[in-house]
Amino acid sequence: MMAVHSVVRREKSPAIELSTGSESVSVRQGPDSAAVRRRELAVFLRTRRERISPSELGIVTSARRRTPGLRREEVALLAAMSVTWYTALEQARDVNPSTQVLDALARTMRLDRDERRHLYRLAGAANDAVAEECHAVSDELRAVLDKLDPYPACIQNGNFDLIAYNSAMRLLITDLDEVPIAQRNCLWLSFSEPRWREHIVDWEHVAARQVANLRVAMAQHVDDGRWKALVARLRAVSPEFAELWDRHSVREVNAAGLRQIDNPIVGRMTFTVSNTWVAPGSTTRLQVLLPTDPHTLERLTTLVADIG
Repeated sequence: MMAVHSVVRREKSPAIELSTGSESVSVRQGPDSAAVRRRELAVFLRTRRERISPSELGIVTSARRRTPGLRREEVALLAAMSVTWYTALEQARDVNPSTQVLDALARTMRLDRDERRHLYRLAGAANDAVAEECHAVSDELRAVLDKLDPYPACIQNGNFDLIAYNSAMRLLITDLDEVPIAQRNCLWLSFSEPRWREHIVDWEHVAARQVANLRVAMAQHVDDGRWKALVARLRAVSPEFAELWDRHSVREVNAAGLRQIDNPIVGRMTFTVSNTWVAPGSTTRLQVLLPTDPHTLERLTTLVADIG
C-alpha cells in the first residue's frame, strides 16, 4: 500500500523563476525563506540522483541513454513513491515530504550522515532520523561494545542496520569504517558486497536466513517507506535476494546460533552468535560473536591488536 502524502496549499503569490542548473522551476514567493529552501532541496536531490551510476543498483541501461545517473522514475521506484510526488520535490513545489519519504530517498541515493542531515534540514522536517538513530545508542552501551573487544559486537536494528560496532566487528570481514554510513546494513552488504559473500562460510544458508528474518520483522512495517525502500534496493541489486524474498519464508531471529568467517587477515574463525534485545518489544539488539575455540580467540586478539 503506497503511503498518502499531503500537499499543503497556501494563498497564491507571484511566481518567480529559479534556475536549478540544467532547468528552471517555478515557485511562489512567500513571506519567509521556504521557497529558497525548496529550491535548494530540488538542486540537492537532482545532484545526488545524477551522481549514482545505474549499474551500482543493478539497472541495465542502453548505450543511447543521455540522462546522467538515475532517472526520476528510477529513484521513485526504488524509494517506493510515485513519480509525480518525487518530481514535485525536484521542481521545488510546495509539498511536505514525510520523514519516511526522506529516509527512503536518503537510502536510495546512498547519502552519508552529513548529507542525510542536510536533506532533512532543507525539507524542514521536524524529526531528523539520523540524529534519532545516533542517539539511540547511549554512551554506556558504546562503552559496553568497547569493553567486549576482542569479541566482535555490534548494535543492529530490526532491518539489519549496523548502528554501532567495536573494533573486532569493524574488521571481521571488511573495514566497516570505509563503508558509507547509508550502506552499513548487513543485508545490503551480504547481497551487494562481493567480499562479504566470499568471507562468510556457507553464505547461501546465512543469506536465506537473513531474508527470512527480515520478512518476519517486515510484518510490523509493511507501510514504512524506509523498510520498503530497503527491499526495493535489494531486489534491484540482487536477483538472488529477489528470489529468496519471493519465497515468503519466515524465521525469527534466534537468541543464539553458529557462524563461521574467513577473515582475510587471520583466517577462519568460528563463533556462537548471541543476540540480546536492548528493551522488551524492541527490534534493536546487541549482537556478540563468541569464539568457540582457542584458535579463534587468539586470531581475534591478533586482529584487534594490529589496529591498537
